[in-house]
Amino acid sequence: MSAEPSVRVEDKLFYNRYLVDAGRAHIKVRPHSKPSPELLALLKACPARCYELNNQGQVEIAVDGCIECGTCRVIGEASGDIEWSYPRGGYGVLFKFG
Repeated sequence: MSAEPSVRVEDKLFYNRYLVDAGRAHIKVRPHSKPSPELLALLKACPARCYELNNQGQVEIAVDGCIECGTCRVIGEASGDIEWSYPRGGYGVLFKFG
């Protein structure tokens, strides 16, 4: 019996391409002085790791690389911590299976 090779999510995300809509991010983190538990959860829940803490302890997002899975929409939009919309036509993720 042979073991299946392990596959990391990061290795598969490499195949995707993302067309950035400069100046029109489809996800925005609302201004905050201290991150809510929901924002902190996004640091670990986002499969593309688009969320991170900056030097001031605030959560930021880099939308280039977002796979538009909806995880942040479920966690952050309901709490009012993020604004989420679909990218404009022709922008966003382009899935390539490899």
